[in-house]
Amino acid sequence: MVQKVAVIGAGPSGLSSIKACLDEGLEPTCFESSDDIGGLWRIKEKPEPGRANIYESVVINSSKEMMAFSDFPPPADFPNNMHHSEVLQYLRLYSQTFRLLQHIHFQTTVLSLRQRPDFAATGQWEVETEQRGGQRETRVFDAVMVCAGHFTRPHLPLRDFTGFESFHGKYFHSWEYRSAEGLRGKRVLVIGVGNSGGDIAVEISSAAERVYLSTRSGAWIVGRLGPGGLPGDLIGTSRMDMIIFKLFPGWINRKLEKAVNKTLDHRLYGLKPKHGFFAQIPLVNDGLPARIISGRVVVKPNVKEFIGSSVVFDDGSTVEKVDVVVFATGYNYSFPFLPPALQAKSGYRLHLYKHVFPPALARPTLAVVGFIHAFGAINPMAEMQARWAARVFKGLITLPSEETMTKDIQRETALMHKRFVCSERNPLQVVHLPYLDSLAEQVGARPNLAWLFLTDPRLALEVFMGPSTPYQYRLTGPGRWAEARRAILTQWDRVVQPFRTRVVAEPETRPYSKLSIMLVFSGAALLGCLCYCKHPGSSVFPVLSQFRSPH
Repeated sequence: MVQKVAVIGAGPSGLSSIKACLDEGLEPTCFESSDDIGGLWRIKEKPEPGRANIYESVVINSSKEMMAFSDFPPPADFPNNMHHSEVLQYLRLYSQTFRLLQHIHFQTTVLSLRQRPDFAATGQWEVETEQRGGQRETRVFDAVMVCAGHFTRPHLPLRDFTGFESFHGKYFHSWEYRSAEGLRGKRVLVIGVGNSGGDIAVEISSAAERVYLSTRSGAWIVGRLGPGGLPGDLIGTSRMDMIIFKLFPGWINRKLEKAVNKTLDHRLYGLKPKHGFFAQIPLVNDGLPARIISGRVVVKPNVKEFIGSSVVFDDGSTVEKVDVVVFATGYNYSFPFLPPALQAKSGYRLHLYKHVFPPALARPTLAVVGFIHAFGAINPMAEMQARWAARVFKGLITLPSEETMTKDIQRETALMHKRFVCSERNPLQVVHLPYLDSLAEQVGARPNLAWLFLTDPRLALEVFMGPSTPYQYRLTGPGRWAEARRAILTQWDRVVQPFRTRVVAEPETRPYSKLSIMLVFSGAALLGCLCYCKHPGSSVFPVLSQFRSPH
């Protein structure tokens, strides 16, 4: 019987895993190699090898209501898109409220996991750890949750660029970047147009003589602001929107690209990618278009070669006297403490059932939590993974056979590669809400909309037509939270609160009311379209707003 669980890592995924274990009556012991919680969201004075790192200006891409843990709404006065220091403060409040810190062993690194000789009978693991002083210890646990993150091994592709050995300027990976200090008056080349590359290019451009942003394939650019200045990820992300997208995926994609191009002509700006909008997580950046139009950032194609301090691009153009190169080229993921057999891959992704469980284990007592990407915040997905895993460990949920799980992995992998742009640096991606619902179905926490419409129409409308906030997964089933209904019905109040720094003396209209009216008319338009239009392209349809993941 599983009782003692090792949790590796005290970032957001590790913290929610500790709590999931406690909720199920299990005994978690968390091993954290650093001296504090937070993982990615705890900034370091100097980058520490083997640990994630962020720069001083990082602001989270998802709004606070969408990235919240399902039974812990962020304080109402917190900004909607939090600075990294406020994300860490939120994690501290979460840890203190649910008394998680007492279960964490800081400055303790996990060196290896080994199955016990009697694993087939017990499912137990030997976990070898090392404290900062060098003291090693091996303990036995009934189960393990791997929450170690995957932004720890920077990918620095120097050999991919002909002649780079002739470049004698400064170069570094975005993992090492802290601020624009020391780059004033420099000519800087940023390679890579992901979220880090875009942020760094914008920030450096305020000090540098010129910044050149090189991209191989381009990117779709969206901002954090939605209609009326509301958080963009609260609009167009309802369950109703997901149904509409499922009915007309190609059409919605075209409509959305057209809408995005109305704000920023991606072809004109040299950013238009080869892939469709939903094939890859977009670049979330409010400042990049303004930097490009003012000439502070110059978009360039892929680098062909280096000739001393000159850089030649694929289109034959050359930039001379480059002083600094920043490689925003992603990360190589690995879990060196795992047995080699558990690091097998399916395509680029780990061979894991629903991205959590290795199917070949005789007993399902190891779960990977938080190794996931989607058009949406990671925290709710990692939390749901942890809730599911804890109930599997406890024996309340039975996994399918190894053969069934393997077939499911193969099917999901083929579908993922067909739908999304995947690579070694971007190994997996799922559709946010359907993935959450699939795990919630296993847990017994998926909201029952039909029952809600019969018993609580006001709540049902908000769940169906409002943003799909994580509190929906605490309305019913194991882990039910008595305050979930209130959290959902007051979520717009928490959105509005941080804006109330100067109240304008005029009649106030609640965003909730505006949104409801808009969604009702959208739903009516859809029904009319389905019933009366021969061609869906001839009808009027509300374009889905920006989707995004955490930085």
